[in-house]
Amino acid sequence: MKTFLVLGAGTAGTMIARKMANTLDSGQWKVVLVDRNTEHYYQPGFLFVPFGMYGKNDVVRPIKNFVARGVEYVISGVEQLEPAENRVTLANGRVINYDYLVIATGTDIRPDQTEGMLDGGWRQNIFDFYTYEGAAALAPVLQRFEGGRLVVNVVEMPIKCPVAPLEFLFLADWYFTRKGIRNKVELVYATPLPGAFTKPRAAAAFGRMLEEKNILVEAEYAAGSVDASRNVLSSYDEREIPYDLLVTVPLNMGADFVAGAGMGDELNFVKTDKYTLQSADYPNVFVMGDAANLPTSKAGAVIHFQIHTAFKNIMDHIAGKPLNHRYDGHALCYIETGFGKATLIDFDYEQEPLPGKYPVPGIGPFDLLGETTINHWGKLAFKFMYWNLMLKGIEVPLPNEFSMAGKKP
Repeated sequence: MKTFLVLGAGTAGTMIARKMANTLDSGQWKVVLVDRNTEHYYQPGFLFVPFGMYGKNDVVRPIKNFVARGVEYVISGVEQLEPAENRVTLANGRVINYDYLVIATGTDIRPDQTEGMLDGGWRQNIFDFYTYEGAAALAPVLQRFEGGRLVVNVVEMPIKCPVAPLEFLFLADWYFTRKGIRNKVELVYATPLPGAFTKPRAAAAFGRMLEEKNILVEAEYAAGSVDASRNVLSSYDEREIPYDLLVTVPLNMGADFVAGAGMGDELNFVKTDKYTLQSADYPNVFVMGDAANLPTSKAGAVIHFQIHTAFKNIMDHIAGKPLNHRYDGHALCYIETGFGKATLIDFDYEQEPLPGKYPVPGIGPFDLLGETTINHWGKLAFKFMYWNLMLKGIEVPLPNEFSMAGKKP
C-alpha cells in the first residue's frame, strides 16, 4: 500500500487531499491528512471580526466536517521531516513513511521575532487580526476606543493577504465615522513597502484612497522593536511612531520543521518551482498555498487557481510523465474600502492589476480597480463559496488562468 501524505488541513491541504482520495485507487493508495488543529478557519473573515461584522460561527468550523471520505485525518503537529528518507515523525510519536508528500502547512504570525512586541502590551493595546483569537480580542477594544492614534504596522513582507492591512484601515475609517468620532482618531499605516502595494498601478490607486481618507502613510518602515512602556514603535533606522492602539501584522513564517528539513528559505517557506508547484529539491514533494515561497499573494483565491496545476502535475508524476501544467501566478483579491464598497484586483506573475471588468470581459459584473457596492457583495459571497463549494470539492465557476480579456492596459 502506497501513502499519499498531506501536511496541513487548511484550504490547500483539505482540497488536495479530497482530490487525491477521489482519484487514486483506494486498493493501492491511502491518503493521510495531518494537522495540529481540530478547527478550520476561514481566514479572510478575520478582517471583519474586530468590527463586529462577523462572529465565530462565520469563521471557525470543525476540520472533520471537510475531510473527504477515504482520507485518514490525524490530529498532531509535525516533529520532523526527513525528505531524503521519505519519512515524517509527528509530535505524537507516530512515524509515517510516504511515497508522495504535499506540504500545505501555511504560515504563522511570529510576534516573538520583534523585540518587545510581547512585553507588556500584547493583547492589551497591541493586537493582531491574523488569528481568530487576536481579531476577537480586538473587537471590544475598538468598541471602547474613544479617540487617539491607531497605528497599523506590517513588520516585514511577505505576509498572508498583503492587502488585508489596507482593508483594516479602510474599515476602521468607516467604523469610526459611523461612531461619530473619526475626527478624534488618527490612522497611521507603517509599511515596509515604498507605497501602499507592490504593484505600481494598484499602489497608486490605494495611495489615493489612503490620502482621501486622511490616513497617514509611513513608507519603507522596517519595524525593529516595540517599547510597550512608552507606547512607541521603532524602526531599524530609528524612526519612532507613538501609538495609543497598535494593530500589527507580525513577521509571517512557515513551519519550523521546514527549516529542520533544509527545504526552506530564511522565513521557512518551502523552495518551490513557481510554475509546477514541485519542491525545488525533492521530486515527490509538492507545495501548495502559503507554505510555498512563490512570488505571488498568499491568499485563499490563489489556492483555488493552484489546485488544478498541482493535481494534474502530481498525477502526471505518479504516471511517470513530464510536468507540463503550469501555474501562472494568478491571484484575485477583493479589497474592502469601507462604506459598503470594495475594489478588485486580478493579476499574475507578469501582469500587474489593471482596470476592467471581471469575470465576463466588458460586462463584469465586478469592476477591476473600481470601487463599487457589487464588489463588496462579491467579497462577502466568497465566504459561502468557501465553506460550501471549495472545501467540499465543488468547482467554483471562475477561470483558473489569468487573462487580459476585459482589461484596459
